[in-house]
Amino acid sequence: MSSDEREIYNYLQTWNGEFINAKEISRRAGTKRRYHEDPDWAKPFLLSMVDNGLLEKDLNGRFRVKPERKKGHNQKWISPDIEKILNDGGVTIDEETGNSVTDESL
Repeated sequence: MSSDEREIYNYLQTWNGEFINAKEISRRAGTKRRYHEDPDWAKPFLLSMVDNGLLEKDLNGRFRVKPERKKGHNQKWISPDIEKILNDGGVTIDEETGNSVTDESL
């Protein structure tokens, strides 16, 4: 990650997952001088960070830090009855991938 990308990333982390406009990021993440020289300096960096999976972009063209997915969380059933029905039908859920595994596929 380049220093410009790091600046943008650190700035967006202060917003706790809210989407921020690219113009606002260009204005606040860098210096005033840099913004006055090129008001759209952050756009290429933002798009490359989206491609690398560091940021998310919404339909309005705003950006935020991509939330981290927690690995190894405990899987809870919506209802114990659903778990019982699936287990009686021979369907088990693979805890690592979340995919269903039937007796026929074993």
